[in-house]
Amino acid sequence: MRYLTAALAKGRLAAKAMEMFKAAGIPCEEMSESGSRKLIFENKELGMRFFLAKASDVPTYVEYGAADIGIVGKDTLLEEGRRLYEVLDLNIGRCRMCVCGPESARELLKRHELIRVATKYPRIAKDYFYNRKDQTVEIIKLNGSIELAPLVGLSEVIVDIVETGSTLRENGLTVLEEICPLSARMVVNQVSMKTENQRISALIRDFQELVRKKEEQVL
Repeated sequence: MRYLTAALAKGRLAAKAMEMFKAAGIPCEEMSESGSRKLIFENKELGMRFFLAKASDVPTYVEYGAADIGIVGKDTLLEEGRRLYEVLDLNIGRCRMCVCGPESARELLKRHELIRVATKYPRIAKDYFYNRKDQTVEIIKLNGSIELAPLVGLSEVIVDIVETGSTLRENGLTVLEEICPLSARMVVNQVSMKTENQRISALIRDFQELVRKKEEQVL
């Protein structure tokens, strides 16, 4: 039996994903060993391998078959635009992609004026303004604290992920338009879905059941 390999986005998402794998009967003790310098973690008994990657790299590993399965945020999938199967909304890491800025920028958006938009997500921003709003804007790619851009006059608005909105409020900014809801997704390599269909389908069903139970607890 060959290994099934899962690529997990580093950070909180990976920790939550591993909780779900454990609940689905696929623990990985190696990952909980503190101080380990290993890059690939295995459950030999169940034929599963895991590795952690930068979120933006997870869809690449999955598309090219270096990982059969990936767990990553919907924002990354939209921005990367890779060829893979998005098979399940895991209902974790919920947040929103929004257009944000000072209240004074609301009118500029309504009037479809030519404005500058700062963002870590140029592909998402371009699709939203050009294809959904039919508004021409200048998109400025940033990697650091996006909220700074309108405060120093680099841009009129930003496109960024909003969870609680507290950082926005602290800096005199607000959500002006919502682009889409976001959460963690399970994705699968297109070839792996055919060659390992039985194992991957069983895993998807197990995760679906976990998501369903979690939703029932919330209700």
